[in-house]
Amino acid sequence: MYRIGVVGPHLSVGRILDVAKEFEQMMEFIPYPYESFKNTPEIVLEHDHHVDVWLFSAQIPYRIARKTLGSDENMMHIQHSEASLYKCFLNMACELGTYMDRVSIDEIDTSDPEEAISQLENVPSQIYMKLYDEETDLKELLQFHLDLWNAGKTDGAITCFQFVYQSLREAGVPTYWISPTRMEIRKTLRILAEKVRTIYFKDTQIGVVIMEIEQFDKIAQKAKSPYHLQYQELRWKEALLRLCEKLDGSLLEKGYGRYVIFSSRGAIERELTMVQNTVFQLSLESETTAAVGIGFGETVFAAEVNARQAIQYSKEKAERGMIIVQENGTISESVGKEEITYSFRMDDKDLLEKLKKGNISVKTYNKIEALIRRMAWSDFTIKDLATHLYLDERNARRIVAMLCEVELAECIGEESNSTRGRPSKIYRLV
Repeated sequence: MYRIGVVGPHLSVGRILDVAKEFEQMMEFIPYPYESFKNTPEIVLEHDHHVDVWLFSAQIPYRIARKTLGSDENMMHIQHSEASLYKCFLNMACELGTYMDRVSIDEIDTSDPEEAISQLENVPSQIYMKLYDEETDLKELLQFHLDLWNAGKTDGAITCFQFVYQSLREAGVPTYWISPTRMEIRKTLRILAEKVRTIYFKDTQIGVVIMEIEQFDKIAQKAKSPYHLQYQELRWKEALLRLCEKLDGSLLEKGYGRYVIFSSRGAIERELTMVQNTVFQLSLESETTAAVGIGFGETVFAAEVNARQAIQYSKEKAERGMIIVQENGTISESVGKEEITYSFRMDDKDLLEKLKKGNISVKTYNKIEALIRRMAWSDFTIKDLATHLYLDERNARRIVAMLCEVELAECIGEESNSTRGRPSKIYRLV
């Protein structure tokens, strides 16, 4: 059963858990209520290993969590629709006995309330809008509504925050809280259920890890005796068996310093740090480099083919790193402190023709494009590519020159260096 961490104000979390009872057969919901959305980072950092998916009551804590964890792959938020705003107007009319014609609203985007209100036949004559984001101080929002109320410019307020709602109510201001309706919650939970099924099938894919001690022949030649080499191989296998135990996998020895571990994708992805540590330990034990390639697939054959491809890519790199080839052929690898994902496939005929003309591989182009996208570069230099892709500058310059020749890149300027020498040219992909 998958564990879903529910994050939001106390009232919102309670409402979500109430609707979530309909989905308890396949998901376990764990509440993590907060007093302020500013508490989101500490919640997700402390409990991320306790849950499989995060569900947020609104967009702001979702954005904060995405920045904190660096990924939004296993998180969702409840998207407020027009129904949430209409509910506020309906509650106003019922409570006050009249239609509120002047109102202050705080929202994350002006387009949502404007579009919703434009569909009403009786549109309020005066609407004061205040936008907020992750950095907004809630006391600032509270003061915004209070100032308008005290100046006699509004008949009431609509807010997205429990703190602002409660504070305005205590001050005697007719206030209504934009909170998700049961229909919105139920719709999100249905999408979440599909996401969980996808995660399950993804987790249960076959995963294959291939590790290879390089220059094995030289190690064998340096060994004082065959027994000395066998003792060393036993130390390698001890480290690999500890990894296997963690992965619930099985170890197959291929000989000549090559080992294969069969497991599941979910287990391998959860223990990538231990995989890296094991590679590092094998390198220390053997006093040489160790390469690793990981492949995922729906069958053992497909996963092993991808793993062999991954380790080949790893051995081609000047700087050894972990390469993962997904079931669809997508490649993930580390560049510096970042991870990029790209493919060695392409279905753009015009682009393929240009790459062929420039003698540039699809893999190389996709790798450069993925790096630029991951690093959010608007432009780059030869040194940037060489540093992050572990290329020598001559090779990086040759690749960029060919990209420019076939009009896939262009030189847009120069940057002066503090040291002597010619200024570096600045490029961007077309």
